[in-house]
Amino acid sequence: MKIVCVGHATYDITLPMNAYPLENSKYRLNTKIECGGGPASNAAYLLAKWGEETAFVGMVGNDYYGQSIIKELNAIGVNTEYIEKNSATSTDSSYIISNVANGSRTILTSKIKAFPSLSNPVDITDAAYILADGEHYETTKEVLLRNPKAISILDAGRCTKEVVNLGLLVKYLICSKDFAENFTNIKIDYDNPQTLINVYNSLKKYYKNQIIIITLEAKGSFTKINDEYKIIPSIPVKAIDSTGAGDIFHGAFLYFTLQNYNLEKAIKLASITAAISVTRIGSRHAIPTLDEVMELYSKYESL
Repeated sequence: MKIVCVGHATYDITLPMNAYPLENSKYRLNTKIECGGGPASNAAYLLAKWGEETAFVGMVGNDYYGQSIIKELNAIGVNTEYIEKNSATSTDSSYIISNVANGSRTILTSKIKAFPSLSNPVDITDAAYILADGEHYETTKEVLLRNPKAISILDAGRCTKEVVNLGLLVKYLICSKDFAENFTNIKIDYDNPQTLINVYNSLKKYYKNQIIIITLEAKGSFTKINDEYKIIPSIPVKAIDSTGAGDIFHGAFLYFTLQNYNLEKAIKLASITAAISVTRIGSRHAIPTLDEVMELYSKYESL
């Protein structure tokens, strides 16, 4: 098993609109986009699309949405044998209002009942790479501990006790701006770069052995390379739907890491991948080909 992605699976229904809807109004839309979603699940989809041997570990309900998620992952080549069907609850579903005028999105997730950790042990012991998003804490911990030599990445989006603890078990802690601010109690001010340094240093006091990357959405990413603090900017694009951009970033970062790119180049390429995705609607429908990413990278590196 080369890559194992562990975490959340949901079914996304995206409604593109030219402006955010007004309360107590009615709208008729001529299109909607449906596909699977979830951070680790989307990352697995990208990795399989780009030709990597990938398995997804997670849970869905034993219902139409769950079956659709498994079918979609199978179609792209993801190993789904470790997806557990739970008949006691429904598959999580997300309803996404995508404002194509400015690229913002509002996500309403229906989570009828919190999924527990998987009931059956996940007997994977040969993973070379692991990507987790913090869902199913005990299962994620089990997979990480069973594969101590794997290169591991945590998509730390939410600052929960479980996600904080998992961060100590991985090599790469890629945390959102929200996670970083909530964990450190320091507000990031883009007009004051020292605040980014303070946040990074505060994280590093706790995560001494981890490589820390703070994602800043359209602003890019912040990290420390060879004792130098760096903002690695994204590229300018006209965004119409940012759904799944972070998930796509994490999956692409793993891909370029396993291709032995250095940290800065892997972040740059992952940022370009995510930037392309926000110019399209629907998370999985927005994943570019590897050729598209490398072509755009060559263009910007030559400027």
